Amino acid sequence: MTPITEVEGRRLALSNLDKVLHPASGTTKGELLHYYATVGPAFLPHLRDRPVSFLRYPDGPEGQLFFTKNPPPGTPAWVTTAPVPRSEDPRARQVVVQDLPSLMWAANLVVEFHTPQWRTDSPAVADRLVLDLDPGPPATVVECCLVARWLRERLADDGLEAFAKTSGAKGLHLLVPLEPTPSEEVSAYAKRLAVEAEADHPGLIVHRMAKALRGGKVFVDHSQNAAAKTTATPYTLRARPLPAVSAPVTWEEVEGCDDPRRLVLLMDDIAPRLERYGDLLAPLFDPDRAGALP
Repeated sequence: MTPITEVEGRRLALSNLDKVLHPASGTTKGELLHYYATVGPAFLPHLRDRPVSFLRYPDGPEGQLFFTKNPPPGTPAWVTTAPVPRSEDPRARQVVVQDLPSLMWAANLVVEFHTPQWRTDSPAVADRLVLDLDPGPPATVVECCLVARWLRERLADDGLEAFAKTSGAKGLHLLVPLEPTPSEEVSAYAKRLAVEAEADHPGLIVHRMAKALRGGKVFVDHSQNAAAKTTATPYTLRARPLPAVSAPVTWEEVEGCDDPRRLVLLMDDIAPRLERYGDLLAPLFDPDRAGALP
């Protein structure tokens, strides 16, 4: 029998609570749902007013994974959806996770949460810039941290403030709060920055995606600033054998990273970090911290 629970007045059917979803740790779906309920107050501001794309992994990371932007079949009427610009379907809508019941409904589908750099009331106008630092083996997140430090200083030269989070996989993400700026302009600036980084550190950094170029280097992926692209939302779990989280980190942690294991943050690490630091990415919502592109 599927348990029925009530979340802020909404009735939810939560299924398969004993199912193991992260096999390396034995993490069950019930534990996953508890995680999202616990971190909801920090997670929801990063989801609110942004269309969500879901990477579903209902049978764990070794099962079928599928990416969807459309509201899944059976989406409750009380879950917010919003029109989004898509060339292939001008009537397209996507889920917008505005509250805890919607978050728990989505989490019950077993998904990664991915969001764009813009909000539903201003499509293709970004309020943040993202750089995805992806290491090519044998490089690791340690090399990503070196690149992040250089990028942080370079962004500061342009009056922009960077914040870091783990990708939840192998790399690191940098997020920069912006005054509302057309996504095309943000994309062009991010690409210039990646090209400049490679020119300054050709033995460490590459700005092109071709895997043949990336061995032992850090790929500075600037492409996620395009209006059609999304990035793993802060605090989302990733479809990995361990319940790894795309989690905010301090610059002290970035500067002191000499072992890749130090920046592997798992589900059980997040609540204590929130108690200690609060949301390290809260400045993204402060208009006084938003910068203008040069």
